[in-house]
Amino acid sequence: MSKQVRVRFAPSPTGPLHIGGVRTALFNYLFAKKNNGIFYLRIEDTDQNRFVPGAEQYIMEALDWLGIAPSETVGKNEKFGPYRQSERKTLYKQYADQLIASGNAYYAFDTAESLDTLRKQYEAEGKTFIYNWSNREKLDTSLVISKEETEKRIAAGQDYVIRFKTPVDETLHLHDIIRGDIKFESNLLDDKVLFKSDGMPTYHLANIVDDHLMETSHVIRGEEWLPSMPLHILLYRAFGWEAPEFAHLPLILKPIGNGKLSKRDGDKMGFPVFPLEWTDASSMTKSDGYREKGFFPEAVVNFLALLGWNDGTDQELFTLEELAEKFDLNRVHKAGAKFDPEKNKWFNHQYLQKQSDENLAKAFAPILAEKGTSTALSVTEEKLTKVVSLIKERANFVSDFWELSDYFFVAPTSYDEKAAKNWKEETPNLMQQLISVLENIGDFTSVTIETIVKDWMTKNEIGMGKVMQPFRLSLVGALKGPHLFDIVEMIGKDETIKRLEKAIASL
Repeated sequence: MSKQVRVRFAPSPTGPLHIGGVRTALFNYLFAKKNNGIFYLRIEDTDQNRFVPGAEQYIMEALDWLGIAPSETVGKNEKFGPYRQSERKTLYKQYADQLIASGNAYYAFDTAESLDTLRKQYEAEGKTFIYNWSNREKLDTSLVISKEETEKRIAAGQDYVIRFKTPVDETLHLHDIIRGDIKFESNLLDDKVLFKSDGMPTYHLANIVDDHLMETSHVIRGEEWLPSMPLHILLYRAFGWEAPEFAHLPLILKPIGNGKLSKRDGDKMGFPVFPLEWTDASSMTKSDGYREKGFFPEAVVNFLALLGWNDGTDQELFTLEELAEKFDLNRVHKAGAKFDPEKNKWFNHQYLQKQSDENLAKAFAPILAEKGTSTALSVTEEKLTKVVSLIKERANFVSDFWELSDYFFVAPTSYDEKAAKNWKEETPNLMQQLISVLENIGDFTSVTIETIVKDWMTKNEIGMGKVMQPFRLSLVGALKGPHLFDIVEMIGKDETIKRLEKAIASL
């Protein structure tokens, strides 16, 4: 690559950042890192009608949380600033005028009503109205009226838009890094509006001008922008500028069936589609975020990277540095990638296991405090760390810890019915004998307790199942949990005997 790689993520602040947008940002970030380039964030807020307060801050916070913050953005290393399109609006009119002067664009004075009437006429004849080469010289445009009349109308304040004059009878041979060579027929394209009557550019003009002025080398964006590629290439040509290279990423599909993943899918199936929690100000409805659901940012980055890309091996767990080192746009798939919420939990489980017990204990402490229980276990940091070490293997999230460990802190108030079938006629007597054995143990550690209890069973020819299952049921309330004698050591002698006595009385 001869020039420096500069790629951008250019979202519109119209609401929370969808997980598909996050993946686009991630792939741009990885591509920049791989090629010692720059990843920058531009806020495309030219559509003021759809602007949502707080959305811009949300986007920046989400990228920060994920560890993929841009090198340049609003208020940060503004080498090609401003980085908000609304603050660049004085730029765009001169470029629209330049296209008019070169004959690559024209003024259109059609009213919304006249265009609506035309659409209805076409529909009545079973046709679709497209504003293009076939009719632009029959409509109310500067291609038909004189230059003097055009200037007179503009001076009088008549509403107009500036449309691109798409070339006629041309086959465009374009190249996309992911999709290869693509052909477009210019006669099938419409003459897009580039500049609106409110004095603001449309996405198409602002996007091209900004990408050129900000020296964007590669445009990596979602598949939904593929139909815009011919117009964008034609605009570069009309300006006499070198176009960047394009790469259109595959869609992220619903977990079940085809179609683009939507917020509705997440609501239906109980998983987030946004990186951070979002509250809709108009309806005050709250949408879950991956952060608030307890996902590690590294896990989110890892599973998103593998949605539509792989490095050609069976490796699934990558650090951000490894992803940047191995990332290659040529290995991005063309086909859509199915979103798998269960696989996402698996990734989080893997990253949870990588955390230190001490850090997990700190994360668990507030959850424990919320329960407000008078715990059987004197909860020191050391003991909480030990509990975490015993149960984390079964957890996908820190929020799972309470359900997996509640019996360490409070005695069971009920007993699993299915497990209670192991409580036979001779069980109370055996549990009473077990209490006597436990009372006489001095060194109340897991290894010692296990050795003494098993010796007692062997000497008295008592089957393992006759003691161990009722013993666990008495302490936990169900046949679950880590090594039984680790539980016994953790809750201590007095609490163990108390729970056995309660089970004898209850069961």
